[in-house]
Formats: sequence, structure tokens, C-alpha cells
Amino acid sequence: MAALNPAKLKVILGENNVEKLTLQNGIPQSLVELINIVKITFGLTADIRLQYMDKDFGNEFFNLNATTDLQDLGTIKVVQQEIVPLVITLTDAATPSSFDSDEYASQASNDTIVLSSPESVSSRESVSSRSVQWPVIFPIPEFSYDTELQLERGNAEYQACSKMLTLSTRVKSDILNKVSEQIYKYKAYPSDEHFCAVAEALIKKHPCLKEPGSYNGCYGWKQRLKYKMGNFRTQLKLSGCPELSVNSLKSKAPSDASPARGVKKPRRAEANFYPALPIGETYASLEQERLALLTEVKIRHNDRVIADKMARTFAYRRQEVVNQEPRVMDFKDRWPALFHQREINAEFQRLVAFPLEQRFLSQLDMYSSKLITTIRARGGATREKTAGIIHIFDQETTLTL
Repeated sequence: MAALNPAKLKVILGENNVEKLTLQNGIPQSLVELINIVKITFGLTADIRLQYMDKDFGNEFFNLNATTDLQDLGTIKVVQQEIVPLVITLTDAATPSSFDSDEYASQASNDTIVLSSPESVSSRESVSSRSVQWPVIFPIPEFSYDTELQLERGNAEYQACSKMLTLSTRVKSDILNKVSEQIYKYKAYPSDEHFCAVAEALIKKHPCLKEPGSYNGCYGWKQRLKYKMGNFRTQLKLSGCPELSVNSLKSKAPSDASPARGVKKPRRAEANFYPALPIGETYASLEQERLALLTEVKIRHNDRVIADKMARTFAYRRQEVVNQEPRVMDFKDRWPALFHQREINAEFQRLVAFPLEQRFLSQLDMYSSKLITTIRARGGATREKTAGIIHIFDQETTLTL
């Protein structure tokens, strides 16, 4: 089988940051594979999407949905998935049928809704709040200066003669401490799969740490990290970390006064399961904010104030959910603002650390062509219900440039 010809792409990472990417096996057929290559090559940990430069449309950038749109020596742009301030113009009157009329533009109201960016939200929330999900490629942190020197020397010897580095107890402790702290930035209770990913990332960055007797070269590191994370959680619990002290015997009801009963852990994808209260705030002050919210929610066009107070009271509201497990009806009476669409999106962002609606729409764009193909193949009632929509997609549109 003939080898694939290498391909080169120009990658725009920022306003003044343009890099070159060489693909030895050519442009991959899978978009996900290309995204992973870009992430690994340039050390990106956040979720990204790619745009490509289309020469047929004046070198404008468009979202890349398939790698078949790329050509050798082409240009792609990396766009990080993040929430930006979104301004929505509202009108007091009913929405007119024509959105491009001058009459509608003249009737537009000056009232706006501004969705807070992660930076502005984090300034009002606890400093311990997590703002990102578990990364695709776990970033190994920098160790102390002398540890880095030994690892640099060990990596050089490993490349020269495949010699493993013999670690002292102090160096091994430094590695485990720093990596455990890095793990806690993403998860307090990582799973076995997460520990495997961390151990593999560690020996990939520092191959001199491989274990010759291990089947994958890092099994021992995985086990050490498990024990170290357990000790690290114990230290944080004694220091009063709310996320961990909630499971202490003093915090449990008498009926659950057992280490194995009523353990409160984050569910899948929950980044801020039990956040600490913001600095300078108490339960009493946040209860006053909640009472003020009951009044603010009744005022029209007051979304900016409501969003600010909802962000400030997130930890207080979240601890109420975990500790008391209230009924939905009672919780709605206490927090009516939470049941508005914009606040549902904001609460999801705070809890899970990625935007719900934005992620859904981006994935929908990616799979829309496959969905249409699946719908076309269906018959019966499904075909009748979707006939009008499919007819619109089948219509040809001529663009005049």
C-alpha cells in the first residue's frame, strides 16, 4: 500500500500567532482526529472548533464540518469554545412577521440581556470554583527546580540508551504532590480511567519515569496517585474544604453516621458539585440576596441584576440542593428566577463548566447532514411530518455575487 503524501496547513491560533502544521500521513478523514492533532501539537486543553479559509468567498472563514473541505497548503483557524457576552434586543410589542423591515428596526427597544462571561462570573463566585471540564490531554504541571533538572537529565539518558531514572523519595513525593494538586483542579473524586490518563500523560512527558516491570509502563504511578489523592482529600477535609467536609461524620445526620453511608459525590460531568461560599459572604448575607431576588424577579427588564445575584448565590443554592434535597415545587418557590431559560443555561454553565445551548447547537450543526439522511430513509408518519422541511432543503438557491 502506497504511503500517503504529507500535507501542510497554516494554523491561526490567535490574532498575531500563526503556526505551520505538517501532517505526515496527509489530511485525516475524520474531523475529530484533526482536532486532536491540533490540540496535541499546540498544547491546547480547552474545547475548540476549526474554521477554514474559503477562497471562493473572498478568503472568509467558515466552520469546518468535514476535512474534505481542506486542501494542502490551506489555512485553518482555531476557535476556542467559550461564552462571550451575548446582547439580545427585546421589543415591547409583538414580534412582527418580517424581520428585515425598517419599521421593525425603528420599534426596537433599548432593553438588552447580557449573559455574563466566565471571567465576570468567576469574580463573583468562590475562588475554588472549577471553570473547565477534564481535559482531553491531561497537562502535567511543572515541578520544583531540582526535580525538573533530574527529569531533564533522565529524559536525555533515556533517549540515548533507554535507561530509566532512579528516583529518591523526595523527588517522587514532589511529583505526586504536584500532580495530585493538578488533578484536584478538575475533579475531587477521579475515576480509574482518569488516573490511567494522568499516569500515561506523565510518562509521555517524562519517559524516564517508565516502569520496566509494568505491563503499560505506568501502572505503579496510577496506584501511587490513587493513594496520594486519598491522602490529599483527607488533608483538605481537615482544612475545612466544603466539598470534602460535607462527607465528614460531623456533617451527617445521626441516621447516616457511618463513613460508608450517605456519601455525597459529584455525578458525571459535575465540575462544581459543592462549591464554597464566595469570599466575604455568609449564609445570612446570601439569604438576604435570595429574598431580594424574589422582588427583583417581578421587575420587568431586570435581567442584568437577576443574573448578577444568581451568580453570587450559586454556592448557597447548590449547598441547599445537596444538603436538603428539596422538592422541585418547594425549590421553585424559593428560587423562581432559576426556572427561566437564560438562568437555566447560566446554572448549567456554573455546575458543569461548559455551555449547554452552545454545545448543543455546535453538535447539531456537525450531525445535521447525517440526521437529514436518516430522516429521508424513514417512511410512514415520519415521512409525512417531515416532507415540508425536507422539501425546503431540496430547493436550489442561486447566489449572485
